[in-house]
Amino acid sequence: MLPFARVTIIGLGLIGSSLARAVRDAMPTVRLTGHDADPGVRDTVRALGLMDDVADTPGAAVIDADLVVLCVPVGAMGAVASDLASDLPADCIVSDVGSSKASVAAALRAALPTATIVPAHPVAGTEKSGPGAGFATLFRGRWCIVTPLADGDAVAATRVADFWRRLGAEVETMDPDHHDLVLAITSHLPHLIAYTIVGTADDLEQVTQSEVIKFSAGGFRDFTRIAASDPTMWRDVFLSNRDAVLEMLGRFSEDLSQLQRAIRYGDGDALFDRFTRTRAIRRSIVDQGQDDAAADFGRRHD
Repeated sequence: MLPFARVTIIGLGLIGSSLARAVRDAMPTVRLTGHDADPGVRDTVRALGLMDDVADTPGAAVIDADLVVLCVPVGAMGAVASDLASDLPADCIVSDVGSSKASVAAALRAALPTATIVPAHPVAGTEKSGPGAGFATLFRGRWCIVTPLADGDAVAATRVADFWRRLGAEVETMDPDHHDLVLAITSHLPHLIAYTIVGTADDLEQVTQSEVIKFSAGGFRDFTRIAASDPTMWRDVFLSNRDAVLEMLGRFSEDLSQLQRAIRYGDGDALFDRFTRTRAIRRSIVDQGQDDAAADFGRRHD
């Protein structure tokens, strides 16, 4: 038995359109309805035939839903939830895909005080955006973290977890605050570092833009991929998860200062020890199937 028969997706960019494609592939009998605030995106999704219906308002999209998944920037969650509140069926479950969870949970509870809310976060994505960038296998083999509310409905949380498993995701359950701390170091801080490094290179007056592009080695090139991520989404992530990000940024700054001292005073042993530890982390990620062990990160050279 399927966990849901009628699913509504609000926000039809990369994640929302990928979710629609994945549901179509894994659960083809599920009726899919969607909405996006951008009329052009709605037209594109209609042309792609990703859904049974694309509504022009959030309320019309959710009117008969079993599950509503909000795929909008975390800063917009509360406003979008308020827009659909009066049309939401009493027995519908509301979830989301946001990268921060405590602030999203609070915003959804404020906007939908009587609704059944089960926040979730599929840890998947690319630097691209828009409905044309989506693909059905985006979540396959990736983690989806379900973060039930402390006083939430356990059966509803189980149904949401089952939904993501059917899409090919590995599911983990976490407390929302713990999720935010974990993601601050594994996702949010790396993005912040990438934005900083690429911005610093762009600001250097003695290095022309053409030289930065022409002589980009693998490391800088990888940072530019991360730094090309959607600016609205990441602005909202940093603001909504500011406490955890600032805590991790403080720890990172302390470690960076230690490396700075090691380089300044020629402490090769300290550098070698740190690099050996980090190499082991990379091997663990590959061993757990979270990345490819192919040489040069799988880049083609033909």
